[in-house]
Amino acid sequence: MLLVRGGDQPIAVQVDGVEGSQEIVVRSLGAQFKQVQGLSGATVLGDGSVVVILDLPALLRGGSRIATLRREDAEWIDAEHALTCMVVDDSVTMRKVTSRLLERNGYQVMLARDGVEALDQLHERVPDIVLLDVEMPRMDGFELASRIRHQPEWRHIPMVMITSRTGQKHRDRARELGVSAYLGKPFDEEELLETVNQLLVSIETDGAHETGSF
Repeated sequence: MLLVRGGDQPIAVQVDGVEGSQEIVVRSLGAQFKQVQGLSGATVLGDGSVVVILDLPALLRGGSRIATLRREDAEWIDAEHALTCMVVDDSVTMRKVTSRLLERNGYQVMLARDGVEALDQLHERVPDIVLLDVEMPRMDGFELASRIRHQPEWRHIPMVMITSRTGQKHRDRARELGVSAYLGKPFDEEELLETVNQLLVSIETDGAHETGSF
C-alpha cells in the first residue's frame, strides 16, 4: 500500500509492485475509460505489459469529496439513529468517564445523579440501556432497577449494574430484580462496551434482557 498525502485528506493506493525510475511513452486511453476517475493514460513496458498511469491529484480531490460526504452521512446517522445509554451514578468522575467512553463509541448519553433523577428523565425519554450504580442518595440502584422492571413501558430496557459491591449476595439480588449484567468498579472499558453491545443486539433479535454476565 502507498499512502499519498495531499490537501487535507490522504488516500491509500494498493499497488502490485514498485518499479525503478524509467522513461515511458504515455498514451491516451480510449473513450470507454472516460468515466473512470484518477487515470491519466497508459504505457507499454519493455516486457509488453500494459500499465495504467494514475492521476494522483485527481484521486486526492475525489477522495476528499468522498470523505466529506461520508463524514456528513455519518453525522446525520449519528444524530438520527445513535442508540442511547443512561448512566446513573452519584460520582461526577464515574459519570464523566463512562459517558466519554460511550460517546467515543457512537452512543448518545443521558446522565442522572441518582434513582430519583433517573426516573424523572425516564418519563421524558426512554433510553435503549441503563447503566446504574448501587449506592446512591435518595434512591439506590436496587430500588431503581425494581421500579424499571415493574413499569410496563420500561421493563424491556436492559440494565447493567456497575458497582464496587461485588459480593455474591449483591449479585444475586441484582439478578432477582432483573438486572441484565453486573460489573465491578473500576470497570474494564472493553468488557463494558462488549456487554452493552451484546445486550443491545439481544434486544434487537429476541427481546431478551437477561443475557449478561454475573
